[in-house]
Amino acid sequence: MSNPTVITKENKVLGEKYYYFRHISGLDVYLFPKDLTTSYALFGTSYGSIDNCFIPDGKSELEKVPDGIAHFLEHKMFECEDGSDLFEKFALTGASANAYTSYTHTMYLFSCTENFKKSLEILLDGIKSPYFTKENVAKEQGIIAQEIKMYEDNVHDALFQGLISSMYSENAVRVPIAGTVESISKITPELLYKCYDTFYRLSNMSLCVCGNIDISDVIDVCDRVLKEEKPIKIESVRSYPSEKPEVASSRFSRKMRLSKPIFAIGVKDVNIPKDPAERLKKRVTMEILAGVLFGECSPLSVSLYEQGLTRNPISFYVDHNDAFSFFEIGGESDDPEEVFERFKAHIESVKSAGISEDDLKRVARALYGEFISIFDSSANIANEFLPFIMEGYDVFDYIDTFENITADGVNSALHELFNENFYTLATIYPQDENK
Repeated sequence: MSNPTVITKENKVLGEKYYYFRHISGLDVYLFPKDLTTSYALFGTSYGSIDNCFIPDGKSELEKVPDGIAHFLEHKMFECEDGSDLFEKFALTGASANAYTSYTHTMYLFSCTENFKKSLEILLDGIKSPYFTKENVAKEQGIIAQEIKMYEDNVHDALFQGLISSMYSENAVRVPIAGTVESISKITPELLYKCYDTFYRLSNMSLCVCGNIDISDVIDVCDRVLKEEKPIKIESVRSYPSEKPEVASSRFSRKMRLSKPIFAIGVKDVNIPKDPAERLKKRVTMEILAGVLFGECSPLSVSLYEQGLTRNPISFYVDHNDAFSFFEIGGESDDPEEVFERFKAHIESVKSAGISEDDLKRVARALYGEFISIFDSSANIANEFLPFIMEGYDVFDYIDTFENITADGVNSALHELFNENFYTLATIYPQDENK
């Protein structure tokens, strides 16, 4: 067994700690030993749907690959050369497995109550053993084409996609994660191997395991399954297009089968800090802003609901990472345009009055409380922790950042982020059944 240097990081306020080591293979490994009934492993690569233009390993020029290939690759990684698949192998250990692709990363996971070491071996060995052929690629193209059509027919997916494509004119985030039926038809085994060989390097991947686990067991599995690899600096091969601050379009609208109109308001932000600590501080600031402006008890949400303009309190979401950043505010309304006008008026009113220290502390306490609840679940810990790591910080950094947020900083961000040039309204109305 190898003897890596194990580093302990602890947050005494939370009473939580984790262990980290870099395996000889180049893989970063994070362990949260917790006395929980379920153990959970998350194995991820910093490679998502927006990484569709890069310099392949050994080459010197940028190459554009078909949209949706990261998601396609995720699907294919479960197929084994002997005709079986990883789901069958996990079933033999009693583990439940899954995977997902986001805009910025791809994750493979399992949860189990027993046979953790064997399940971890299946996960690591399977993801490091790709098998692509013309036949299995063609088969998958049909499967994913049906998945894409299903997303297109889902009103909430269609609304979100309309919102994103209205906000962004160049960023690859405007393209659906699964791609299009046309784009995936161009995927070949050769292209899949090219993406795999570039982004599935262990130096670009991380493993987080949580639950009733032993560090020596994890090291033992890594030693048996993973081989030392030549590291690659992925940051030097990605290429993202520049994006103007203004939204691509102020409106998106579509008619589909639903009973009531639904809407989503987007607020685009392209001023993304390069430094991870500053980026995290801005993320927390945006989350606090969203809670103050659009939370269930906010004047906007209460007035819209009490006056019958929305069926339920409005929902809100913040996404802020090194590639894109935006607010999303949504709900169901018979008059989305009036809601949009109320939204804009509300923003200007708050700008004039300012956000108080009391408002900041109230929302910050709620966010803080919601976040520390993740430590009661092995799955929640890993699912929050690993994406943070891929952004350059961890969950303890998130908690500590709250201490550095001030009312002056929140008000400054309010004026910087909220401007009519950065707003877009996406709507889906019921279609006329007689047409």
